Amino acid sequence: MSAPTHAPAATLAGGPTARELLAFALDTAANSRIIDSLPLDPEGRTWIRLDGPAGSEAWVIGWPPGTGTGWHDHAESRGAFATARGRLTEHSLAVRLPSEGWRSLELAHGVDRTRSLDAGAGRAFGEHHVHEVLNESPAEHAISVHAYYPPLPLIRRYSRSGPVLNLEHVESPADWQ
Repeated sequence: MSAPTHAPAATLAGGPTARELLAFALDTAANSRIIDSLPLDPEGRTWIRLDGPAGSEAWVIGWPPGTGTGWHDHAESRGAFATARGRLTEHSLAVRLPSEGWRSLELAHGVDRTRSLDAGAGRAFGEHHVHEVLNESPAEHAISVHAYYPPLPLIRRYSRSGPVLNLEHVESPADWQ
């Protein structure tokens, strides 16, 4: 059973569409051999990198109870993720933010979206998608599969206080690989 997806059409030349990335993430999340190969840590998130379809990159991520990503985006990459085990919650913004030239923005009322993704459910998204992903379980690990095209050029990290979103820092692939 899959949650409704809102897969945008491909806007980047070449590479897999967001729908194709979602199909890959869902198929990989259902592959117990891959999911079982992820080492789990009770304290922090763990991950392994996979080659995704048509030059994309993918990650299998383990989420200890109570962990999350914080607010972030994936720059010009489109992507998808699927829950393999447990349940993840995604908080996202239904607004396109400027890609550069700002440090702080006040968000309009009504742009917040929340969805829960149980095992077997997934979600696709377009470029500049701002969200945070959380394992809100107090006791169970969650595992998910994420895919991006093009491979992540950077991740922008944000803090949030009520309606105000602040750009905190920018990470490059060297920061997480």
